[in-house]
Amino acid sequence: MGIDVLIADDHEVVRTGLVSLLDGTDIKIVAEAANGKEAVTKAIKHKPDVVLLDIRMPGEDGLKALDQIHKKLPKTPVVMLSTYDNPTYIARSVALGAADYVLKGCSRRDLIATIRAAASGQSPTRRGEMRRVAGTLERRLQAEDDIPLTTRETQVLRHIALGLSNKEIAMSLEISVETVKEHVQNILRKIGVSDRTQAAVWAVRRNLV
Repeated sequence: MGIDVLIADDHEVVRTGLVSLLDGTDIKIVAEAANGKEAVTKAIKHKPDVVLLDIRMPGEDGLKALDQIHKKLPKTPVVMLSTYDNPTYIARSVALGAADYVLKGCSRRDLIATIRAAASGQSPTRRGEMRRVAGTLERRLQAEDDIPLTTRETQVLRHIALGLSNKEIAMSLEISVETVKEHVQNILRKIGVSDRTQAAVWAVRRNLV
């Protein structure tokens, strides 16, 4: 059996490109949407096997659409497709129930593998960006009062979750870049994660941002 997919992207050229890219495979495009609101409406109407959803769209963005689709069609896997390798976007996608998160620069082979994995209910593929947060997803959440961070570390973590660089955090908090680096290393060690994206997931899941 084929895999029915809904594509949501505000750029027609991207949608057309994806249709062409997936032509000749077991993946069939059953509907297209140009914004988040349209994506939700068409997902409910067509009930696709997978929704391929852009994040940055006018009006209702992909994250809002993801939230609504997940609530209305909880068994429908949604794969986020984005130009941005942004820890905030990845973290919020995780928190809102996305099946995976792939970059628009990925190969045809990887995109097809990701869609097939999502359709069959498999865990995020090694090709998707969510592979980096697998450990965080499996780790039990600690209670809010158990967060082992100082006030300054919590401030730095919020900035990390917003996608800011060390230099931008330093400017915002009026501290040196070296101090920021030290705080970041302490944060990663204390909350038991290995990179900034996992830290962002940790922060988002505790409503720190």
